[in-house]
Amino acid sequence: MKIVSLFSVVRGYNIPVIVLAQYLSAVFILAPEKRALSVLLDFNLFIIVFASSITIASGYIINSFYDSKKDLINRPNKSMLDRLVSQRTKLQVYFALNFTATLFALIVSWRASFFFATYIFLIWFYSHKLKKYTLFGNLIASFLAIFPFFGILLYYYYKLPFYEIENHRNDLAVIFTHAAFLFLLLFIREMIKDLENIKGDLANGYETIPIVYGETCAKRGITFLLVATIVPVYFLINVYDVGYMDIYFYSCFISLIFFGIQLWKANTKEQYLHLHNTLKFLIVAGVFCIVLINPAVLWHGKKLLLTANF
Repeated sequence: MKIVSLFSVVRGYNIPVIVLAQYLSAVFILAPEKRALSVLLDFNLFIIVFASSITIASGYIINSFYDSKKDLINRPNKSMLDRLVSQRTKLQVYFALNFTATLFALIVSWRASFFFATYIFLIWFYSHKLKKYTLFGNLIASFLAIFPFFGILLYYYYKLPFYEIENHRNDLAVIFTHAAFLFLLLFIREMIKDLENIKGDLANGYETIPIVYGETCAKRGITFLLVATIVPVYFLINVYDVGYMDIYFYSCFISLIFFGIQLWKANTKEQYLHLHNTLKFLIVAGVFCIVLINPAVLWHGKKLLLTANF
């Protein structure tokens, strides 16, 4: 049961999705000119993805450590499971994961190790100090969620001379537009979580928007962010070439319209939880839909494996 508890604390069910998202992003978005197999077999990329995964897992641990009292109110069932592992054990695992991440990143370069050391510090500082503050905590949480993808971006681009980067201007525009869309979805999700967790946040002194300014103000902010998603969706569908992934963006846009309607009808924790889960589904679906950018990669990969001689 302690193993199950630790798995719950690090949210082990999220880690495979994060790994998949990073590899698919590398194959289809960050390095589309490279052969998919060479990307998948890149040892340095594997180290970066591995370090990202265990750093995120350690982030969940330190977040659980600081939120233990709040979670007793907001998530009593999960909180009871998480408490089967002592706070001391959580911290020991936390430091072990962070040490492993920074040490393994040294295999790639000292810059990679410094990148993950910075990421670890930012996660701790957010969990310890920043998350209690109005709006700022939501912004930082959303940024930290996409931070690992910048690690892969730097891995592919930091060695390129300036004139080469100029040649990749369109690719970079697509990358940052994808990042902007994901950031907005994550920002909306953080604000929905504030509506969902009002009781626990209020009892523990968190200054979230629903607590400081009221639920109506929070809903107006979320509605503004929903409207703002039109900008990256427009560019990804009409300006940049994202292959068949435009099907996902059309579907996502329609879903967000219904999401906005349901948002203004919601007034209970259960209804906000449903909205939260809807956003999680859209984000996870977006990960799997990355392959729609160039589905031929899957077919060629299958042919390569079938015709390979071992």
